[in-house]
Amino acid sequence: MNEKWAQAREKLAIFWNQYSKTQKWVLASTAALLLFAIILLTYLFTRTEYEIAFQNLDSTDSAAIIQYLEGSGISYKLSADGTSISVPSASAPRVRVDVGSQGLVQNGSIGFDGISQSSAIGTTQQEFEVKYVAALNGEVQQLLQGMQGVSTAKALITLPEDTVFPSDTSDKASASIVMKFKPSYRPKQSEVDSYYNLVKTAVPNLDLEGITITSSSAGELMPSQRGTGGPGVSLDQFEIQNQFENELKSNIQQFLMPIVGMDNMVVGVVSSLNFDKKATTENLVQPLPDNDNKGIEISRQESSETHTGQDGQTGGVPGTGDTAIPNYPGAAGGGSSSSEKVQSTINYQVSTITNNIDYGPYKVKDLSINVGLDNASLPPEKLSQIQGVLRNSVRVLLAESGLDLTDTALDQRVSVVAQAFAGVDGDSGGITPSGYLLAGLGLLAVALLGGGGYYIYRRRKAAQEESAAMADVPRVELPTIDIENVNNENEMRKQLEGLAKRKPDEFVNLLRTWLADE
Repeated sequence: MNEKWAQAREKLAIFWNQYSKTQKWVLASTAALLLFAIILLTYLFTRTEYEIAFQNLDSTDSAAIIQYLEGSGISYKLSADGTSISVPSASAPRVRVDVGSQGLVQNGSIGFDGISQSSAIGTTQQEFEVKYVAALNGEVQQLLQGMQGVSTAKALITLPEDTVFPSDTSDKASASIVMKFKPSYRPKQSEVDSYYNLVKTAVPNLDLEGITITSSSAGELMPSQRGTGGPGVSLDQFEIQNQFENELKSNIQQFLMPIVGMDNMVVGVVSSLNFDKKATTENLVQPLPDNDNKGIEISRQESSETHTGQDGQTGGVPGTGDTAIPNYPGAAGGGSSSSEKVQSTINYQVSTITNNIDYGPYKVKDLSINVGLDNASLPPEKLSQIQGVLRNSVRVLLAESGLDLTDTALDQRVSVVAQAFAGVDGDSGGITPSGYLLAGLGLLAVALLGGGGYYIYRRRKAAQEESAAMADVPRVELPTIDIENVNNENEMRKQLEGLAKRKPDEFVNLLRTWLADE
């Protein structure tokens, strides 16, 4: 064994010593980089990739999941705060299904499963009622946490006490709920109503007046049945205003995109809307314009009267005595008289118009549009044209606002700025700097390995060409010496001396051949 090992070492030493110092350095570097590349690739392709399977866990849920993973022999990683658990990517879907089927994630609440799993032997009625209320709280919490946008929920339900004395409030339950929504999520009024309906139907003997739902971000959430003007209406108004601004912003972007490009503009819209709703009634009485403004004749009544008679005679014998009346007229002749009375009554029907006018809300009270363009070389004429188009749009939107819509006022509401945008570094697509470093080292190792192999290939090819060239050189016939017939060294020496005297060149070639054989 030692002899074979020594022979192997000798062959290795012969193989190593046949290269120059530079060649040895290249071979050593190539072998080291090749080994490093093999180790790196082995690590990259055999390491276990973890992904987050559960997050935002309660401490109780984390303990239950860890116990299941350890019992199943599945590796895991627990976050520093203990609220997230990562498992190998290959087994993550199966782990989620198994944990969900076993009901290990309760979000810190215990539903009716807790009552069914516990033994009822030795449980008093009071203990059972306490467990029932706790289970009811847990079920309501789980239902609310299953809604879209809800992060956590905490419920406190109070059930009425059984009593023999009647009371107005003894048969009414109450519920106080605190909800936490995910970042940047605002519930709509319809969603708030669904929260109230869910709690109302889940808890017996519970009315809407007995439910209170609050949130740390949105304050108290009010249902629609309690009247208008609450936070729900404010959220609807905010949503309508946001939708109006987004639609206007999208229209401006579609207009500017063929001109400057989508990535070369920034559009900002600020609006103020009027949400007041007004209803009026108009009663209009108008004559007909095609009937001398008299209307339609619906009835006519005419009557006439004629009177004829004789005039009465007055007078007597003029008095002359003491009893006489001076200047009393005397008798005169009689006459006749006549009279006529004509009466006409006409009734006209005029037009009666009743207008019930409802002025809808959502009118634009004021508006501001700001546009930034990433092109400092844009000519002033083009900027003026863009600003003119935007100014016309603002004039149309504010036509019924009652504001002064002069060019100066519109210029204050529309601004167009053209300048070079600041560069923003994009995302690396999920590749970390360490990933780039490992990839670079791997490419470097492959490049050096290829360079070393090419260098060895070139050296071997050069050696083969040199051997072929030496083979083409004609061999020189060297003088021969009859060594077999030489008995002693003196004869050998005499033959060599004679060869050196007669043919010195051949003698030198003979010596070189012997030295090369040695």
